[in-house]
Amino acid sequence: MCELLGMSANIPTDICFSFSGLMQRGGKTGPHKDGWGVAFYEGRGCRTFHDPFPSSNSEIAKFIKHYPINSRNVICHIRKANRGKVCLENTHPFVRELWGRNWCFAHNGQLKGIKKKLSLEHFEPVGTTDSEHAFCWIMDNIYKKFPKPPQKDQSLAVFIAKLCQTLAEFGVFNILMCDSKYLYAHCSTKLVWITRKAPFGKAKLVDDDMTVDFHQQTTPKDVFTIIATAPLTENEDWHRAQKGDFLVFKDGQRKIFK
Repeated sequence: MCELLGMSANIPTDICFSFSGLMQRGGKTGPHKDGWGVAFYEGRGCRTFHDPFPSSNSEIAKFIKHYPINSRNVICHIRKANRGKVCLENTHPFVRELWGRNWCFAHNGQLKGIKKKLSLEHFEPVGTTDSEHAFCWIMDNIYKKFPKPPQKDQSLAVFIAKLCQTLAEFGVFNILMCDSKYLYAHCSTKLVWITRKAPFGKAKLVDDDMTVDFHQQTTPKDVFTIIATAPLTENEDWHRAQKGDFLVFKDGQRKIFK
């Protein structure tokens, strides 16, 4: 399966450290060698990079690793292809526009029969993956339910959670999705997260010989959450999401919507 990486932060923050660990799983310490992509939000703007080659030896990935792009919301994906050929249009994350916002989506899992059973109206896939079809279906339903942005953020979050439950009935549906304001996550099988805030300490990557002292690189007011398929560090306690969990993050903190 693929692997996911996301970040929500209260101030623009780079993800170089976490990305350095994840990129090694794309063909070196892991089998996810069928492409990768990352999206950085800058306000409502979304800067994306995609590459259909393994991230562990990608020149673009090396650039991302060493060039600190500061963002408050990030979604990254490394792919192990099971539906759709290995090509640029099938690399996650996928992006669509709604209400003048860039929506970004990445998926880990398989959804059997989704293309036959869930039709699309307004949003169409560019590639051939079941993942992009699922994303377009979500966007279709959000647009039909809310032609204009809902007044309450809670209404949108609750509705997206219900859509995720429906899609999870087709198979494994671990996702990250962002609308530039909130970072949404749904867990079917594997998803972990950690919130880092003062007092900060050191962290050591599992997949690379790299340690960082966040105390030296942050201020006491900084808060940021990292979401991933599996823990990226070996000396920190990660929270494990349970099957069916729908998580929402804003400004580095988890938000509870019911």
